[in-house]
Amino acid sequence: MFLVDSHCHLDGLDYASLHQDVNDVLAKAAARDVKFMLAVATTLPGYKAMTTLIGDRPNVAYSCGVHPLNQEQPYDFAELRQLAADARVVAMGETGLDYFYQQETKAQQQASFREHIRIGRDLNKPVIVHTRDAREDTLAILREEQVEGCGGVLHCFTEDRETAAKLLDMGFYISFSGIVTFRNAETIREAARYVPLDRILVETDSPYLAPVPHRGKENQPAYTRDVAEYMAVLKGVSIEQIAEATTSNFSRLFHVPLSRLSES
Repeated sequence: MFLVDSHCHLDGLDYASLHQDVNDVLAKAAARDVKFMLAVATTLPGYKAMTTLIGDRPNVAYSCGVHPLNQEQPYDFAELRQLAADARVVAMGETGLDYFYQQETKAQQQASFREHIRIGRDLNKPVIVHTRDAREDTLAILREEQVEGCGGVLHCFTEDRETAAKLLDMGFYISFSGIVTFRNAETIREAARYVPLDRILVETDSPYLAPVPHRGKENQPAYTRDVAEYMAVLKGVSIEQIAEATTSNFSRLFHVPLSRLSES
């Protein structure tokens, strides 16, 4: 069986006390059939530090981008484009809008989000989208910037079935994290039942949002298995079917050959 953690922050894990190093994290993941992961950046300096920490590995791909909550300081769009053109980078982001924590940077968030999509279209790399309390503006910008030209995924999905339907109509994929296992997440579970198998991804968003039964602990890529097992029950299919579908979906969206995944 082969599972992909489609969204994690490997540079944010606790290497001081919980993990020896990146190799240790990857070994723990592989022991639970999580054999490939997408390491996601949230700032440009963070992207550089993350790639230095992890290096070139057959079982790790990168995204490059600036998170909507990291817009206090301006950054150079040309530098974003240059870094994102690296062959190791398979996605733009994470990008998007977050009005829950920061209303005062709305204009900067929107400009940054649009630029990520434009660069994604130019480079043929999909966007990884974060949204919170910004549903209508997120959907509007995706439409206006013609996101179909590069594709994308709404990661760590916390919206409802109606939002999922609008995203699916745009050709989007939807990624479910450990939040789907939380007791008060019935709206998300309803959406998860609705989204077809050929549009679903699974992720940890580690080190955040550890799924049940690991709540309260640091999340890690190995826990992708817990999310996948939960999704299998929700969808009424086997864990093997979830693994096969989500790995194929990851390959298709991020243009990572299945041959690379099977060899990792």
